[in-house]
Amino acid sequence: MAESRKTYYIDVASGEISQSRTASTWNFQIQANDEEITRLREEFDCSHSSGVENFLRAHVPFLEYHHDRQNDEQDASLKRIYAMIHQLGDQEAKKHIESMGILPSK
Repeated sequence: MAESRKTYYIDVASGEISQSRTASTWNFQIQANDEEITRLREEFDCSHSSGVENFLRAHVPFLEYHHDRQNDEQDASLKRIYAMIHQLGDQEAKKHIESMGILPSK
């Protein structure tokens, strides 16, 4: 039996996932089941952890951005987040993410 989908509102910058349309600012509207929301939350947590590591690394002046594993991890995590939102999102979300040009070409 397939799990029912619910409407969620996503704010990528803060990593917030809400079922309330008026709870805060939000960027994207998606339809997802509990398992998909759990995976999205885990991806936001991974991105946040990488962000903290990047903040700490930023204080090391001799390590350049393009030679930094933590930045690569955070970039990959954000791409996975946007790919999930694209997959689960409404038409407006899909169109916006496609206009960003961050998803791999099909």
